[in-house]
Amino acid sequence: MKYRKVIMINFLIVFCLVSIALSEEYSLTYFLSRITSKPVALSSKERLELLSRIERLLDLARGASQKMTKDLQTGEIDIRYQEGEFWLSKLKEDDKSFQTAMEQIKILKERPGHLVASVGLYKSLKDLSINFNAYNNMSSFSAFVGDLAPELDLWTDPVFYQLYLLPLARLKDAEKGSPQKEKPPVPKGKKP
Repeated sequence: MKYRKVIMINFLIVFCLVSIALSEEYSLTYFLSRITSKPVALSSKERLELLSRIERLLDLARGASQKMTKDLQTGEIDIRYQEGEFWLSKLKEDDKSFQTAMEQIKILKERPGHLVASVGLYKSLKDLSINFNAYNNMSSFSAFVGDLAPELDLWTDPVFYQLYLLPLARLKDAEKGSPQKEKPPVPKGKKP
């Protein structure tokens, strides 16, 4: 009886480890390979995972942005006053982009076919991508940004734009392209 319990517990542990190892992990390389292969629409599970990955990336980027803001305000980053004010204003714009992007992700998780929310998310991601590439070009900020700028760029244009936004826009265009034709009303005949 004791051996059965030990064997059963070991079996459950092995089963859990195997199921964790075999679970699908959608990474950036997975989505990039989907772009280069024959374009097929994403499944609902893949769409949710794409939005979750973008959300995690936004959390990392927000953390870097907050750290840069804090270090600029405390003077740990050595920049002249006017230049520091400029970069602080850019970081404040980024905060608005982060908030907008998170709101749009929330909407897209509830309603994946919402075209306006996906365009809003794309615009926010594109703005953040441009700003983070600018931060990466500054020696004072490049340590904070690191690989986030190119990764944000990859998630924005190739992955989100081509795998999510374009198919959604094509679907909306197809809906507009084939409206149902209304039959003309039957004319009432005049009585002589």
